[in-house]
Amino acid sequence: MKNFIMGKYDIIVVGAGHAGCEAGLASARMGKKTLLLSINLEAVAMMACNPSIGGTGKGHLVREIDALGGEMGLNIDKTFIQSRMLNTAKGPAVHSLRAQADKNQYHIEMKKTLEAEENLDLKQGEVVDLIIEDGKACGVIMKTGASYRAEAVILATGTFLAGRIFIGESAFDSGPNGLAPSMELAARLREYGLPMRRFKTGTPARALAGSFDYDKMAPQEGDEDIVPFSFMNDELHKDQIKCWLTYTNEETHKVIRDNFHRSALFGGQIEGVGPRYCPSIEDKVNRFADKERHQLFIEPEGLYTDEMYIQGMSSSLPEDVQVDFYRTIPGLENVEIVRPAYAIEYDCIDPLDLKTSLENRHIENLFCAGQFNGSSGYEEAAAQGLMAGINAVCKINGKKSFVLDRSEAYIGVLIDDLVTKGTNEPYRIMTSRAEYRLVLRQDNADLRLTERGYQVGLVKKDRYDRYLEKKRIVEAETERLKNKILKPDEVNDFLESKGSAPLKSSASMIDLLKRPEITYDDTAAVDDERPALSRHQKTMMEVQIKYEGYIGKQLQQINKFKKLEDKTLSQDFDYDSVEGLRIEARQKLNLFKPVSVGQASRISGVSPADINVLLIHLEKMRRNRKVK
Repeated sequence: MKNFIMGKYDIIVVGAGHAGCEAGLASARMGKKTLLLSINLEAVAMMACNPSIGGTGKGHLVREIDALGGEMGLNIDKTFIQSRMLNTAKGPAVHSLRAQADKNQYHIEMKKTLEAEENLDLKQGEVVDLIIEDGKACGVIMKTGASYRAEAVILATGTFLAGRIFIGESAFDSGPNGLAPSMELAARLREYGLPMRRFKTGTPARALAGSFDYDKMAPQEGDEDIVPFSFMNDELHKDQIKCWLTYTNEETHKVIRDNFHRSALFGGQIEGVGPRYCPSIEDKVNRFADKERHQLFIEPEGLYTDEMYIQGMSSSLPEDVQVDFYRTIPGLENVEIVRPAYAIEYDCIDPLDLKTSLENRHIENLFCAGQFNGSSGYEEAAAQGLMAGINAVCKINGKKSFVLDRSEAYIGVLIDDLVTKGTNEPYRIMTSRAEYRLVLRQDNADLRLTERGYQVGLVKKDRYDRYLEKKRIVEAETERLKNKILKPDEVNDFLESKGSAPLKSSASMIDLLKRPEITYDDTAAVDDERPALSRHQKTMMEVQIKYEGYIGKQLQQINKFKKLEDKTLSQDFDYDSVEGLRIEARQKLNLFKPVSVGQASRISGVSPADINVLLIHLEKMRRNRKVK
């Protein structure tokens, strides 16, 4: 088939899932003419699995995307149907916002945003090949023979590449949710020598709302006081829907065990590696044989559909077995399944083949994002899409890559883990992966990142001015609290009412606020000079005050971390010249070409002793240069 040029762009994004949407919007908003291609426009921001945004660790990513000028937080604030703050019984470092979405409305609103964006063209079509010239990505070729030229290409293909669905003994080529897979592009990427691998994920059944017995399940209400995801929203008010909690039992597990031989997972049909932290129900029953029950949540897919999502019950068992085991669960005895659970296997790249900018190491101007990089989840995908979009613009503008390190953002942790450590399963962000999580809280994401987003050109003036005003107000109020001195007779009755120890001598208001049993809102009883603060302002200020000592210690740790990150390494550095380095370390360092000593220290196979040898060598080089 003869190829013909249909257009020229600055940047082309392949795939319009959560990664592709953020990549395309970032590129266009930074002034680049951008083409966003989707194999089907119904796949734009599609929630093929759980109809929710956020959750433990993931909520941090959404707040960071928002602080940098991304769209996910704004979009879920428009389309949520239930909102909850998780982990509130624990410290603020692990508080995570999660919102149930109307999945169709989420898709519609994101598509409208894309269509209205200046510099962005959204088109339907299947990419079957890349245009690569002199080792650089220069465009894409469509199945129709049309081609588009560009200075950079971003691959955000999700689970569509060589997608294959498994339901019991049945297996067939398909993308998620019954959409067409991308088979030709998958083959071409392997021909280009990219290190591809097979991963697997899955989704549970959807069932009709009227077929559940809600009296046998525990209702799960949304928070009365709704916390927005976006820093651009101070308050949100909406009638929320209920979700429901129930559990499997021994009868459920017996049906599953008796049919292990019919599961695609155990039958050997599935080659790909699945997510350890989100296993199928048959995997749970097998791995945790001593566990008497597993919880599952019944969650509406939207306001204008009767479909309910059965969270925690993904499966690759046959449809008849699915009906049998679902109907053993309290509340699901008469459940009517309208979409069976399935497992999906797909191609993705080994993320060790990527730079910290998410540019491919071997094909210049080819950037990669989302599940194509071996991650799982909408939030992880969107974060990478945003960074790939920013860095594609930086690359064609001849500017330094925009990279967030592990002390700046969960986005930094996510990308550093992928490109430095790699992953042998679909990667999921968790708060435990962050060394500096008390500093990387969701409440202060704008304080950490909005300035960076403004400097790179993505955060617009209205958001930046809003951030500056918030920062000014918080700093001024913190200073006022330090200087407001209270006498014992002014506050002891108040302290007693809060179960707090009385004062024996005068103390500042900020000293009172450091007490765990007293909140900023409580102090209104003894402080009539308080300014009107927004929810975001109060939360951030209060956490900073209450955890000042712990935060200070973590900042000291970050300073030590930064010293190694600031010791940059040339990309043509010859590690064979470093005496005392072990052979494995030389091989890994020459192959990986880390950008800093800090990154080198996180490469598998490079020991602390190797890093000490490298630091001594670098110091000798510095002294020799100084002598000359």
